[in-house]
Amino acid sequence: MTDRGWLEFCQTVAADVRGLLLQLPTRDDREPVIGQGKGGDDTTAIDDGAERLAVTRLEQLADRGISFRLVSEELGERRFGDDESPWVVVVDPIDGSLNAKRCLPFYCISIAFADGPTVDDVRFGYVLDLGSGEEWVATAGEGATVNGRALGGVRPKPRLGIVDFEATNAALIADASARLDGHVGRIRVLGALALALCQLADGRLDGVASLKPSRSVDIAAAALIVREAGAHIETRGPAAMPLDLSTRAHVVAARDQPMADRLSALLWD
Repeated sequence: MTDRGWLEFCQTVAADVRGLLLQLPTRDDREPVIGQGKGGDDTTAIDDGAERLAVTRLEQLADRGISFRLVSEELGERRFGDDESPWVVVVDPIDGSLNAKRCLPFYCISIAFADGPTVDDVRFGYVLDLGSGEEWVATAGEGATVNGRALGGVRPKPRLGIVDFEATNAALIADASARLDGHVGRIRVLGALALALCQLADGRLDGVASLKPSRSVDIAAAALIVREAGAHIETRGPAAMPLDLSTRAHVVAARDQPMADRLSALLWD
């Protein structure tokens, strides 16, 4: 597929998911637990419905002779077509699902296409903010955009003015806040890692950290957006994070590597 083909595919899936949200307008509609995802978390009505829509579109790609391995939040891993194909499609149908279930407008759909087995191999990343409607897109080596505007012109500040914590709970927030006291201006807990990373890519946040280890489905698309915008993201774990559901690592992002290293050291060293 071409870059345009990838984008059109992602936009089609996003339109399907938007339609689902209209069919499930309230918390009571969205939050019933109907099973457990391969990643170990509860699968709710909104998670299941969004993933089913994405998989239906992926099956259409396979029907056209396109081979790939799917890595998805709820379904897990599945092969489509030729087992030897290096291509991987990583889908998080609802990142920030607690926000989505509660109808809090900070959650997204995240899709990445990679030509190898790690996050570093992602060639195209797409994140749609299902609250604001902002569309974040990146192609490896060609830059990143939000709603068609090139990212990189607005940079995170050269100090940790606003830092966002993700994948967290009250105890971890208290501990991390104490560690950052005197080193940052403000702390936010927005509730969707992929979308928070996109905010950093446009200079709205100055640092992002996942206080619990996160998986590749949470960052595959957004990591490329961050890098193509000229910022830095790293994981505390494997040098190149595998595109799977078993590997987990803390994620840290900032304007550049020294700032990310500083944030990491403040939190964990």
